[in-house]
Amino acid sequence: MKIKSLMIPDPITITEKASIAEAIEMMKVNSIRHLPVVGKRMTLKGFVTLADLKQGLIPSMIGGVSLDDLMIKKPVTVDPDEDVEIAAQKIYKNKIGGMPVVKGNKLVGIITVTDILGAFINMMGILTASSRIDVVVGKEPSSIKKALQIIHEKGGDIISVGMTANQKGSKRTYYFRLSPCRTTGIRKALEKEGFKVESAMD
Repeated sequence: MKIKSLMIPDPITITEKASIAEAIEMMKVNSIRHLPVVGKRMTLKGFVTLADLKQGLIPSMIGGVSLDDLMIKKPVTVDPDEDVEIAAQKIYKNKIGGMPVVKGNKLVGIITVTDILGAFINMMGILTASSRIDVVVGKEPSSIKKALQIIHEKGGDIISVGMTANQKGSKRTYYFRLSPCRTTGIRKALEKEGFKVESAMD
């Protein structure tokens, strides 16, 4: 999935000349927590968050602190044609809640941790009615193939499959999300073939 299919296009923006109070009011009215700062022709100049603005509000009233002082002048950005996982990695590694999406130096969108979480929830089918079975599987291709075969033969309709990353040892846990079903028969069949079922949910 590309970032351009998930990002918020044409986001609400503000210019460097705006006051901190104006920026906070804009965020409040539009229920947003991130605000790109742009120049002419949507050139990205910086990025501000609601938390940063609130910290600078009182000092700005006393004098000497402007939006330009508070904004992040070289924010972390992503290209709209990059994969969503690139955005997820950048947000996680930099401990940020969102970032501008730019093409060249022109702002074309914004993507937040909420957007990425929503995509993950949709891909995993978490909000749809489903069953789940968590199975410890060997890292050999034949092991996962065997587990999939058993689940299918016992009537399990797989919606999505997740797995632990960088798990030590020769095995890893796979999370099979299934269309609503009774998992007892699937569990027994897997265990009969030597698989360890960590948990199951009808």
